[in-house]
Amino acid sequence: MNYEERILEEIISLQPVFWENKKKKDSNVLKEMELSYEDIIDAEKRLRRFAPLIKKLFPETEDGIIESPLIEICDMKDELEELYNKDINGRLFLKCDSHLKVAGSIKARGGIYEVLKHAENLAIKENLLSLDDDYSKLSDEKFKKFFSNYKIAVGSTGNLGLSIGIISAALGFKVTVHMSRDAKEWKKNLLRQKGAVVIEHSEDYSKAVEKGREECLKDDRAYFIDDENSKDLFLGYSVAALRLFNQLKKEGITIDEKHKLYVYLPCGVGGAPGGITFGLKHIFKDNVHCYFAEPTHSPCMLLGLLTGRHSSIHVKDYGIDNITEADGLAVGSPSKLVCKIADKLIDGIYTIDDDELFKLLFLINQSEKIKVEPSAVAGLLGPTMVNSDENSIHIAWATGGLFVPENLYNNMVYKGKELLNK
Repeated sequence: MNYEERILEEIISLQPVFWENKKKKDSNVLKEMELSYEDIIDAEKRLRRFAPLIKKLFPETEDGIIESPLIEICDMKDELEELYNKDINGRLFLKCDSHLKVAGSIKARGGIYEVLKHAENLAIKENLLSLDDDYSKLSDEKFKKFFSNYKIAVGSTGNLGLSIGIISAALGFKVTVHMSRDAKEWKKNLLRQKGAVVIEHSEDYSKAVEKGREECLKDDRAYFIDDENSKDLFLGYSVAALRLFNQLKKEGITIDEKHKLYVYLPCGVGGAPGGITFGLKHIFKDNVHCYFAEPTHSPCMLLGLLTGRHSSIHVKDYGIDNITEADGLAVGSPSKLVCKIADKLIDGIYTIDDDELFKLLFLINQSEKIKVEPSAVAGLLGPTMVNSDENSIHIAWATGGLFVPENLYNNMVYKGKELLNK
């Protein structure tokens, strides 16, 4: 039995695995890709244009830039070393997209970016806006009336739906979010409070996306945000790499051949981790190593890359149920767009079971007083699984958690504590 066959057998038996991507290319492969560094810069410029509007609609952002802190988590590093009996060489940081303003998750990046770009295109087409305008005027009643003539739809397990629903409703769009069976009730309720229409589906994420896509095909004023194939979502996520570069610089950290960067990204359909990886590779080249983290019950990206079937695969093809408490990662089929890029850029993928997620959620609550949801702690396992040296910088990307209701969060913390004490 060869390496790939052994890994596949372990995936099917729901064992946690660590897969090394032997097809990874060096950063020169970026020149062959359809999207470029200039596209990332263009996305960042667009977000800057919209900053006055975001500041007006969401004062909590202060400057209209939706960004999260980078925090060194020394105590959590100690906890990880003790729990897994493994030394972590280098420094460990948490990228707190769990606390991104407006939508409270990593999806605030790509989701909000794509809605803003769509709004910009519509307004410019009707000669209501020019690139030199103060974009805060888009909050005026006449623009809300204008946008109310248009519809936006998305399929989601939760967090993408929140970001799309919140920003679309704030601008005046009629917005519909198709939610899969895994979506948490509180996320549906929050969306309804914000003015979105929520349609619940008894099937998984792929079906929710399919239904959303079908709805938009019937209406030429409807726009579907396609988490499986959207280049705009992807580029919105990629801007995070530019921001991270500046944050590392402020910390006095230089990434080079002697100071490598290791980044661990929770992965559902792949858009957010794929976009961030794409941005990081453009900035840090071969000095950054990116790993995706998936639940043992929803390893869609791993199966897609391992088998070469990419987006034509579903975890149920291998008897895997796609049921996990990590709702943001409960995806059965990976993004076609991201598979093609991740196949060449990522260093590997590991899987983690739900019990381990709850343990990590409890530990980061106790050690750092940081609130995250289960899917957001998947990246914390990564530093215990790679070989690094004392000059390394590790970043676990926390993807959601800010809006989790306190009673539910406390229950998850308690569950993690109980599992650790077994």
